[in-house]
Amino acid sequence: MKFIGIIPARYASSRFPGKPLADICGKTMIERVYIQASKELDKVYVATDDSRIADAVAAFGGKAVMTSTEHRSGTDRCYEAYRNIGTDADVVINIQGDEPFIDPSQIAALKRCFVDESTELATLVRRFDPSRGFDALFDPNTPKVVIDDNMHALYFSRSIIPYVRNHEWKEWPDKATFYTHVGMYAYRIETLSKITSLPQSSLELAESLEQLRWLQNGLKIKVGITDCPTIGIDTPADLEEAIKLCRTINNGL
Repeated sequence: MKFIGIIPARYASSRFPGKPLADICGKTMIERVYIQASKELDKVYVATDDSRIADAVAAFGGKAVMTSTEHRSGTDRCYEAYRNIGTDADVVINIQGDEPFIDPSQIAALKRCFVDESTELATLVRRFDPSRGFDALFDPNTPKVVIDDNMHALYFSRSIIPYVRNHEWKEWPDKATFYTHVGMYAYRIETLSKITSLPQSSLELAESLEQLRWLQNGLKIKVGITDCPTIGIDTPADLEEAIKLCRTINNGL
């Protein structure tokens, strides 16, 4: 089976314009993501709508492909990039462009999901650490996931799922196993084509989670588990924290 990694990266952002080109200890954010992804994948492309990002990728020796400015999601951008590249890959892996410390083992975990030939698309989850407490679990910016016994996602929510009956809410992290979503996806090509043609669903609109559109339309999402922490950068304040982390670790970045 052939895999290709695509990193959607747009320049415009209401909270952090130009984020992919932000400097982290001498390398742009997008370069750091590209380097990490390339440790697990032979083919990696940045899919962008801005020539400044494409030029920056070319400058460090990476591959970029231009895509429309009109896409609503990274999934849509990945599909256009796949078509523009002209690859014969069987599976596209959608890699978040704002997680510069992504671990190659996370990509490997996604790839293993496709050992099951029935897998249509896959994503990652992480066990919630109870020591982080209820407030971290409650955070709506951290989607929660429930999975079935065959490692398929049953539902994603910004609310806490499952509900833990007969216990005070502050006790919940210690009374059940919770999983939080890691926003990385992998899709078989025919599935990627299908989901990009689906209209937004009622559950997706309610929770602002595009994966609910896929579940609502009857698709199954295979789940891999990762224990690796990730750091998403959404704001300049997040960038400062990433720079601090970069200065304190020695991981070949």
